[in-house]
Amino acid sequence: MTSYMKIGNINISGRAALAPMAGVGDRAFRRICRGYGAAFVVGEMVSCKGICFGDAKSLELLELDDEERPAAIQLFGDDPETMARAAERAMAFRPDWIDINMGCPTPKIVNNGCGSRLMLNPVLCGEIVAAVSAAVSVPVTVKIRKGYAKDKVNAVEVALRCEAAGAAAVTVHGRTREQMYAPPADWAIIAAVKRAVTVPVIGNGDVNSAAAAAAMYEQTGCDLVMVGRGALGAPWIFAQIEALLNHEKQLPAPPVSARMAVLYRQISLAAELKGERTALREARKHAAWYLRGWRGAAALRQQAGRIETLADLAGLIQLTVES
Repeated sequence: MTSYMKIGNINISGRAALAPMAGVGDRAFRRICRGYGAAFVVGEMVSCKGICFGDAKSLELLELDDEERPAAIQLFGDDPETMARAAERAMAFRPDWIDINMGCPTPKIVNNGCGSRLMLNPVLCGEIVAAVSAAVSVPVTVKIRKGYAKDKVNAVEVALRCEAAGAAAVTVHGRTREQMYAPPADWAIIAAVKRAVTVPVIGNGDVNSAAAAAAMYEQTGCDLVMVGRGALGAPWIFAQIEALLNHEKQLPAPPVSARMAVLYRQISLAAELKGERTALREARKHAAWYLRGWRGAAALRQQAGRIETLADLAGLIQLTVES
């Protein structure tokens, strides 16, 4: 496959990457997406304080499988020294690079001075990148937003600070923290960052189809697109994007039997990795995403909310295929 960009010295093949998504972008889902051609994946964000304190859950989130690579570990925090120490410890899990979260909008993260809150202090953003870059031997990237609020749009300034501090690439989500995930994403800010920096720029926000990916490339000039919620229940979106941009035959969404087979493969893998009880509890939301747009989906989603075992999941899949 053609290499379309580099992150540091790492060749990236493919046109669309999987965004980091807390609570859903686990190892099983990441492997499924890579299987459909995701250019790379980024793990769920991990607390730098948790890593430094040796928190078991934080360390578990650092795990990467060879089938996922190229893959990045994403860290969040607000103190350059702590983040540098955490990055050093994260290297034991052999990430291809370290990504720094400067975009998470959730109150729990923001109220602790992390995620998108960092964008209110561009100098600190640069200091964090410099500290982490000095601590590890792999590239360091950042994921930012348009800004913190509509009157605090500063993605270009933050991107320039991060580039000057050593960032190897910048991902821009075209919404402010104030917007959370409300539409629309502003792709013009992605284009503005692309014009301002020399490192690769990855565009993120509202890429929920192959056509949207093509439009983002055209409108922003970005080096790669990143897909988040658009991949939930539809990991084949990466294959669809690749086909469209390579001027190949457009790929339709799989029939329901094939969709359900992918769901079962994903959840079975998750059960192997984290145990059936945890995996099946988390499977409820994934099942609901896979069922989106299907006839009788509302009733099926209700049943999905009661899944407790792989046998329950198999029963739901059988019912879905027969409906």
